[in-house]
Amino acid sequence: PALKAWEKVISTTIWVMVALVILDWLPAVEAFLEQIALTVGESRFSLLMVLKLVVLIALYVLLALWISGVVEQQLKNAKTISVSFRVGMSKVIKVSLLTVAFILAMTEAGLNLASLTIFGGALGVGIGFGLQKIVSNFISGFILLGDRSIRPGDVITVGSTYGWVRELRARYIVVRNRDGVETLIPNENLVTSDVINWSYSDKRVRVRIPVQISYNDDPEQAMAIMEEAASASSRVLDYPEPAVRLMQFADSGIALELRVWLADPQEGVGNVRSDINLAIWRGFKEAGITIPFPQRDVHIKGEKLEH
Repeated sequence: PALKAWEKVISTTIWVMVALVILDWLPAVEAFLEQIALTVGESRFSLLMVLKLVVLIALYVLLALWISGVVEQQLKNAKTISVSFRVGMSKVIKVSLLTVAFILAMTEAGLNLASLTIFGGALGVGIGFGLQKIVSNFISGFILLGDRSIRPGDVITVGSTYGWVRELRARYIVVRNRDGVETLIPNENLVTSDVINWSYSDKRVRVRIPVQISYNDDPEQAMAIMEEAASASSRVLDYPEPAVRLMQFADSGIALELRVWLADPQEGVGNVRSDINLAIWRGFKEAGITIPFPQRDVHIKGEKLEH
């Protein structure tokens, strides 16, 4: 989209220039535009200079984006380079090329770079207020690339958002959930808030499934059924093997907990928990094991009333 916008600017400018040359109006238009000027201190900024600057910026930025796109594609094809390094290098190269493009455009337009110091205070105020979030997100993006805490392909949870990271951009990351919905999370949020990275050092994650049984049932039999239900799931790892623990003797029944390991959390955790719960329920039903509901025993003490 960015390249298309710049291409439209350049193509429109070229057609206007061609028309002025054909009509032999170009010298008169340049002289007229040069007369419209603003003087700030010792510097003079004419409308012609501004138009040249816009055209040159469009041309050089288009060239910079095209080169950075070619380099980014080459880095993607380099399978021996880590994903984080490829993303980081792509960002550095793009920013460097865009910076050079702006400097070259201002120089060729005849703009004295030293005169821009008078706008330093106004630029600082702008960054402090309007551009603060943009700059913060941009810097946070480089922090994430530097410490490699979040990488493309990682499965993360940020607030109520769960999914896997598809892209790391300059201002945000793209997280896709199991419903196919893509959420754009600003980089600053990832640096300043709590983030659960399910695959930070190891893609395997442990899932806990709590179950209660009645005090009238055999806990060892129930634990065996739960382990069998977990082993029947194709996504549950054989090692570490599924395990069941007796957690406590609760008010309504015996609290058990099944613990299983998954190697592909990006495929979803809730669906595995649902399948195992269903298999446990079927196994309990066949074995006659009861899943209790909350209950209380109420004892009423009667007192003899005197009339």
